[in-house]
Amino acid sequence: MADEAQGDVHMIEADVLLRGGKGGNGDPIMAHPPETDSDNTLQEWLKEIVNTNKGIKLDFKSLEAVRPSLELLEHMKQRLRRPVWINADILPGPNGNNAVVDAKGFLDTVTSFFPTVTLSLGWTTGWHPDKHNKGYDWMMVKEMAQICNTLSQPVTFPVRAALVRQSISQLRWLMQQSDRYSLTVWTGKEDLYSVEDLLYIRENFDKSRVYYDILEPQNSEFKKAIGVE
Repeated sequence: MADEAQGDVHMIEADVLLRGGKGGNGDPIMAHPPETDSDNTLQEWLKEIVNTNKGIKLDFKSLEAVRPSLELLEHMKQRLRRPVWINADILPGPNGNNAVVDAKGFLDTVTSFFPTVTLSLGWTTGWHPDKHNKGYDWMMVKEMAQICNTLSQPVTFPVRAALVRQSISQLRWLMQQSDRYSLTVWTGKEDLYSVEDLLYIRENFDKSRVYYDILEPQNSEFKKAIGVE
C-alpha cells in the first residue's frame, strides 16, 4: 500500500467486498474473491489514500458491498482531491462467467450517492493460453451501450488487453456512441499479449480516451515505444 501511494501510478485500485463474503454483513474490506476476510478495512485504506495525490478506483465484486462503502466514501468526500472511479463487471463477456453485479442495483446505488462520479463498467472475462480467445462481440457491446445511453456521467469500459485486437470494430463502435466514453486497458497476470498489441490499440482509438492498467514488463516497454519514460 505504501509503495502504491508513493509510486508514479495515477490511480490506486481496491477490490472491495463485505467481510464474510457474498451475503456477508461485516465491514467493507479489501479482498479479492475467493477470500472473504482481510486485515485491511476500506475505512482504514481510504483514510490513508486521501492524504496522497492519487485517484481512487473501487472495484466491487458484490452489490451488497456498494452502499456501505459509498457511505464511508461520502464521509470523506470533502477531502477527496483526485478522481474517483467506481467499477463493477455488470455483463458477461468473452469466456466470462455469469457472476456479474446487478447493473440496475449498482447504477441506482452509485448515482444516488455520487451523481457525477466516473463509472467503470465492465464484462466478466476469461483468457486461455492454449486456445483461440474470442473478443467482445456485437451483442456484448450493444447491450452495454443500451445500459449506458441513459447515463449522464463519464463511463470508462475496462477491456482486457489480450482480447481487444479481435474486437476493434465493436469497441470503436461503442466509443462512437458518446464522447463521455473511454477505455481502460487492463491485463491478467498470466495473459499473453505484446507491446505491438498495445500500440495497435493506441493507433485505433483517440489517445486521449484510452487509459492503461498494465503490468511489467509490458508497461515499461510500452512507455518506451511511445516515447514516455
